[in-house]
Amino acid sequence: MNRPLFIAGPTAVGKSAIALTLAEKISGEIITVDSMQVYRGLDIGTAKPTADERKKIPHHLLDVCDLSEAFDAAQFIRLAEKAVAEIQLRNKTPIFCGGTGLYFKAFLDGLGEAPPADEKLRAELEAAPFAALLAELRERDPATYEKIDKQNPRRVIRAMEVIRLTGKKFSEQRAAWQVGSSRCDDRTAQRAVPTIFCFTRSAEDLHRRINARVDEMFARGLVEEARGLLQRGLAENKFAMQAIGYRQVVEHLRGERDLAATIELVKIRTRQFAKRQLTWFRRHGNCQWIELKPDCVSAEILSGFFIEAGTPTY
Repeated sequence: MNRPLFIAGPTAVGKSAIALTLAEKISGEIITVDSMQVYRGLDIGTAKPTADERKKIPHHLLDVCDLSEAFDAAQFIRLAEKAVAEIQLRNKTPIFCGGTGLYFKAFLDGLGEAPPADEKLRAELEAAPFAALLAELRERDPATYEKIDKQNPRRVIRAMEVIRLTGKKFSEQRAAWQVGSSRCDDRTAQRAVPTIFCFTRSAEDLHRRINARVDEMFARGLVEEARGLLQRGLAENKFAMQAIGYRQVVEHLRGERDLAATIELVKIRTRQFAKRQLTWFRRHGNCQWIELKPDCVSAEILSGFFIEAGTPTY
């Protein structure tokens, strides 16, 4: 049975191009690991694969929910497991590719025993001042407070939701990244946790690529896309509004800043996000790091890393 491969890295590092070329070479299909590409309509701002790329290589977990719906790690696990089974039945290789570290962790290690979402409590938490939630989290669970992304309200709210529902620290209920705890245990008994191949670049090179990507997104019509999505309920979906680019463009459309300042802000926020992604994988992932050089832009060359090494063992 073809075991899954896991490709990760920060936004704009080039992982999607590598995964596409690799999928062509080894007869694979791609499972997207991205918390925003699951939403229909969030296309340009999430750098979603093009129609031609999707025709060439099947992609899974794209466009699986509307803007009126919430999506979480539990849903990701369910859909990813279904996709893996279907891909393997076709005797093809599942290739997980993306930058949402929590989803990699959820698939490999599960979600622990944290309770399901409570709609009433979550609405209360979402209405509370964010600074107050951070203060409460710091008091009730210092360990989580130190590690959590404090610029991500979604994760802070979930941590506080679990704490209030259970009366226990969120950090004590997190599934640990441990050898042998993988969801692939039935296929990888007696082996280590599957390796995540994590691509990176120098800060200067990555920033250059991020800036170029943002310029391209605006040239392709990000403002117009966001304007249309507002009519479909984008602003009412607190999760989707966390997508970098869309929040800033919505603020621009509301007159909060001009276009030039908005483009620059999106570049800054994207660079900050990439840094947080790298930090997350360094702390939590069982990663094999692969640094890409500025002149190394050929996905054909990069995918050779996997071909020459053969299917990696876990």
